[in-house]
Amino acid sequence: MMSAVQQLPEGRYGSSRSADARADRKLKIAAIVLGALFAAMMCWFGWYYVVGNKFSGEVIAFKTRADSVQVHLEIRKDAGASGYCTVRSQSADGAEVGRADFRFTQHEERIDKVVTLRTTGQGTTAELLGCHAE
Repeated sequence: MMSAVQQLPEGRYGSSRSADARADRKLKIAAIVLGALFAAMMCWFGWYYVVGNKFSGEVIAFKTRADSVQVHLEIRKDAGASGYCTVRSQSADGAEVGRADFRFTQHEERIDKVVTLRTTGQGTTAELLGCHAE
């Protein structure tokens, strides 16, 4: 005759957790924590890259000459920051005819300055390649 009460196999149906299940859960929690820390670190670096840039510039106007280009630059920076901006000029066929770095050490937050870029031929453009704080 069979008994009316059957024993369930041990470790099944949530009746008790095995050591493997606990280890898997700890591993998942550790992965989530490490992933969250990595995401926070990436956000911090991204924010610092975008907001922490203390030196930027813009070409307002330029005038070409036979052997140079006069470039009107507007620089925005922190009051104590110094740095440089790289400007280049290209000829009508796209060849680079001039490139130079211009340093800005003034203590103002906004600087308007006309600089002269010497060229090896007739330049048709003035392009600001970038500004960098020192």
